[in-house]
Amino acid sequence: MAQLLSSAVQGYMANSSMIRKMFEQGIQLKKQYGEDKVYDFSLGNPDLPAPKAVVDGLKAFAESAGKPFSFGYTPNAGAPWAREALAKWISADQGVELAAGDVLLSAGAASALNAVLRAVFNPGEELIAFAPYFVEYDFYVANHGGHLTRVMTQKDTFRPDVEALEKAISAKTRAVIVNSPNNPTGVVYTLDEMKAICALLERKSAEVGHPIWLLCDEPYRFLAYDGCEVPSVLPLYRYAVVLSSFSKNMSLPGERIGYAALSPLLEERAELMAAITLTNRILGYVNAPIVGQHIMVAALGSAVDRDVYLRRRDAMADVLTQAGIEFTLPKGAFYFFPKAPGGDDKAFVAALAEERVLGVPGSGFGCPGFFRLAFCVDEKVIRNSAEGFAKARAKFA
Repeated sequence: MAQLLSSAVQGYMANSSMIRKMFEQGIQLKKQYGEDKVYDFSLGNPDLPAPKAVVDGLKAFAESAGKPFSFGYTPNAGAPWAREALAKWISADQGVELAAGDVLLSAGAASALNAVLRAVFNPGEELIAFAPYFVEYDFYVANHGGHLTRVMTQKDTFRPDVEALEKAISAKTRAVIVNSPNNPTGVVYTLDEMKAICALLERKSAEVGHPIWLLCDEPYRFLAYDGCEVPSVLPLYRYAVVLSSFSKNMSLPGERIGYAALSPLLEERAELMAAITLTNRILGYVNAPIVGQHIMVAALGSAVDRDVYLRRRDAMADVLTQAGIEFTLPKGAFYFFPKAPGGDDKAFVAALAEERVLGVPGSGFGCPGFFRLAFCVDEKVIRNSAEGFAKARAKFA
């Protein structure tokens, strides 16, 4: 019989996201045992209600939605009024001066990243990511004829290893992607670390004869703890592009509203913006959802209560400590990335699932021997999972 699917997609399906697999397993377990008897830390799907400004913005849009073209197409880069408001907000947030033409609105951060990759990648070139990393990066760069090269972070601390990055860069390196605050580790890169990365890429760009882009994936930028600051890369490097969304800070993951922002240091940014506006269209995203654009403008500057996540982080730390599971306390985002007792992350995650506790093996993030827990769930769920963690840990004593 003729092959139904492409060889590439068959391979993707065989190695598809462990995050989604565990999430789907959770759905089945909840049907079997009940919602309150399953402790699901598999998916970074924020449960906090959206800020009041989001609700007010949605109501205001609904009241005016009977006008002609209320749901019509906008320009591919976003409505001019939305881009202007976004540029003003990013300028204040990132400490730079951006104009409306320096930002593109997208259907979530993922579409912004794909648009940028399509605009700058040639077949056979590479994207370098520090591991552990968000596994979808592999698929995104492959969409555009490239491949992903992993550079391991520093052992146990998960901090960026700039020396290892330097050794990995070659003439085929087109871009480096950093994610801070990091998914899955919760690490926040310091200003000195970002400056070191930028200085390296400036030097290497000159050596290889083409720009090496620095793509900064920042959906958790708003969520840092213990006085930790998230530095802005836009003032540091001309080939920097920030990719983000309002999925986490406004609890809007399903609305798919994100953006790309270009460094004001890039003299050719009008050319790059024209390119990613084109690729945003030809990849099929066309324009960011119009409802999302209205909501975003109404709610810029609003965010969910960060203190809720802080309390949840501390609760998860208590549970893991009591179970005797080693971890590094996250400084940002809403994930823990503990060591897997016994060293086999898949075996330990399977043991957790037997206790109706769901995590994700670190192998799915390019870092076996660890596992990820998303603590964007009710604190009661975290506290009630303690027995399950303890029982799973006891199996590996």
